[in-house]
Amino acid sequence: MVKMKVAVSAAGGSLEAQVDPRFGRCPYFVIVDIDTMAFEAIPNISAGAMSGAGIQAAQAIAKKGVQAVITGSVGPNAYQALSAAGIRIFIGAFGTVRDAVESFKNGRLQEATIPGPMGAGMGRGMGMRRGMGRGMGRGLGGFSAPPFLQTPMNPPIPPPMSREEEILILEDQMKSLQQTLERIKKRLDELKGSR
Repeated sequence: MVKMKVAVSAAGGSLEAQVDPRFGRCPYFVIVDIDTMAFEAIPNISAGAMSGAGIQAAQAIAKKGVQAVITGSVGPNAYQALSAAGIRIFIGAFGTVRDAVESFKNGRLQEATIPGPMGAGMGRGMGMRRGMGRGMGRGLGGFSAPPFLQTPMNPPIPPPMSREEEILILEDQMKSLQQTLERIKKRLDELKGSR
């Protein structure tokens, strides 16, 4: 039996960490064996890259032998790199990494057939492309196409996050930003001290 490994974009390095909706700029990838739930957390070293973060992240994930990525959304360059590596992309994930893997196993995540806009899958209508009921496909939030009309441009609206879930995500993101700021300050001090 072939074991299936998936990589989940996450705000932290555990199964209880919140899914980070950003693929290329998430702080961690949690790589999970979907049968045993054994996992490995790897920091996303490309998260702070000036450009090419999605491509670099895709290359790092491909080296780990995953068959699928679970995230909120993925940009065009990362989409191409993942597709070229034969890695399937599932979007619309939210909640904890464990929740996202369970949703994947139960077929509740949508497979991306085109790159998605930032924020897809967060359930808040932020920058998501949704149909307006007139075939336009460019409205913001509010309208979820009926199942027979759902396409990558008109995905179903996931249930909204609870206040507690949103607080956890924001706290994780704040912690990650504080750690990044500390690394930047340390490096600046090193550079200034070596003049």
